[in-house]
Amino acid sequence: MSVFVWVGGGAALHLGKAWLAPILIKRAWASAVDAGGPAPPPWPWADTRPVLHLQVPRLQVERFILEGANGRALAFGPVLSSPGGVHVMFGHRDTHFSFLQEIRLDDRLLVQTANGPPVAYRVREIAVRDQDDIAIVADDGEAPLVLVTCYPFNGLEPGGSLRYVLLAARETSRELSDPADVASAR
Repeated sequence: MSVFVWVGGGAALHLGKAWLAPILIKRAWASAVDAGGPAPPPWPWADTRPVLHLQVPRLQVERFILEGANGRALAFGPVLSSPGGVHVMFGHRDTHFSFLQEIRLDDRLLVQTANGPPVAYRVREIAVRDQDDIAIVADDGEAPLVLVTCYPFNGLEPGGSLRYVLLAARETSRELSDPADVASAR
């Protein structure tokens, strides 16, 4: 009987953390926006903090991107790695980045720091690649935005060698003035 209670207690603890973490992360982000500086850790012993706010207006999706591309942070949300100035976001295919299976070419993504305006990107390429072959090539001189998750989305095995890779480029001035996009971002 005590083993059952212990296992059940552990499961309850994980469910509680899964429920509470997004609330605390959003609160940390709001305090950063209000203060105009970096976000604090969402809870006192956290080794991460929200550093970007990602929105996909067409899908009405918003995610807070966490600092530190490691498994501990990834358990609570998508994480950011910035090799060579390229923003690469990693998230789990069955939770935080499950929406990627609904993304289409030319979809708009908005990325915002705590003390800056949103920066708009357009999805330019979607590919499935081997985990060892995720080369990023920016052809316009601008640092692209890259979102990566495991593939296939409905896979039963954790990990695997395939990755779903989305490449987005910063919007041009022509795209920023498109009335249809302005309406969809509201």
